[in-house]
Amino acid sequence: MKVKDIVEALNLKVVSGANGLDREVEGCYVSDLLSDVMGNAEMGNIWITLQTHKNVMAIASLKELAAVILVKGLTANEDTINQSNEENIPFLSTEEETFDIAGKIYQLLHQ
Repeated sequence: MKVKDIVEALNLKVVSGANGLDREVEGCYVSDLLSDVMGNAEMGNIWITLQTHKNVMAIASLKELAAVILVKGLTANEDTINQSNEENIPFLSTEEETFDIAGKIYQLLHQ
């Protein structure tokens, strides 16, 4: 499944990094602790978080993540958006809570 398929199915807002919407999604990782994501997320995961700063992109790039989803209607700051566009790693946003969006992604990936 590609990032764009998840965006369409869950009506996510593409904040930045639209050139990466064809990335393959292999799974999902949920954490707000950057060191946890750095140590445990896997390549191709979508990362669900409420962190919006530029360090999120550094980790997303390092781990070769498929995309980042910001919950609760949050949006990334300007530096993060610019980095997302440079790295072609989509930053997505939803009004939903972490638990709800994680469950929906789980269902999409396991149908």
